[in-house]
Amino acid sequence: MLDRTALTEAIYRAVGEAAVTLRPDVRIALASALETEPSERGCSIMRQLLENADIAAADDVPLCQDTGTAWVRLTLGVDERIPGDIQHLADEAVARAYADFGLRMSTVQDALLDRTNAGDNTPAFVSIELRPGRGARVEVMLKGGGSDNASALEMLPPSAGIEGVREFVMRTVEAKATGACPPLLVGVAVGGTFDTVAGLAKKALLRRIGTEAENPTAAGIESDLLEAINATGIGPAGLGGRTTALAVHLVTAPCHIAALPVAVNLGCCAVRSAIVEIA
Repeated sequence: MLDRTALTEAIYRAVGEAAVTLRPDVRIALASALETEPSERGCSIMRQLLENADIAAADDVPLCQDTGTAWVRLTLGVDERIPGDIQHLADEAVARAYADFGLRMSTVQDALLDRTNAGDNTPAFVSIELRPGRGARVEVMLKGGGSDNASALEMLPPSAGIEGVREFVMRTVEAKATGACPPLLVGVAVGGTFDTVAGLAKKALLRRIGTEAENPTAAGIESDLLEAINATGIGPAGLGGRTTALAVHLVTAPCHIAALPVAVNLGCCAVRSAIVEIA
């Protein structure tokens, strides 16, 4: 059985790391984009983003004032047993982390009926997947309101095909990118069901920038979409330039013969996530 304390501490540590440390792949992508960005204003914004990351890490303060909701993804070895109520463990770790690290509390009691602040940033939004063997991986993403609000989902007809997916992605980015704090990491999911495709799009944001989709066709679609998004001229902070997105990550899945679900989840210029492995 997984050690209860080890699991709680892994979530706690991942929240703290994600809040104050820019992911190395995002930093590398920003620095690389800075070398090729033709807009001086765009370059200035990306230099400020890199400087902000340096300050956050040095002073142990959040990368952004919107410290988000906590998405906790647990990948569990099939030979492991869960040590009790995972939701309770995650909520305990998240509440303690947000208090100890001085992070803004951003969740309300109920989206419609009671919008008073919960006061501890719970509940955590927990998902569990299985993998062969033992041990576990804890992945935490802190998702700000701006980038999540800029996301979208549509149930396309199968006849829409790749072009329909492309049109939907471009329409979403063109309408909502500015409010999501570009340069973006664009997560795209195609397949599954209405209730799962959005989760797949958010999962796509956990993949490291610079890694390609395993399927060559999917990798080609990612490249084409990135080129099209950066040709919009939206640019860093939405103030013009080439670097509207740092990468596009596509996830595909099976679906019903009559369906073509597609979702876009935009990751902001910080893309706050962290991984902790538990042996």
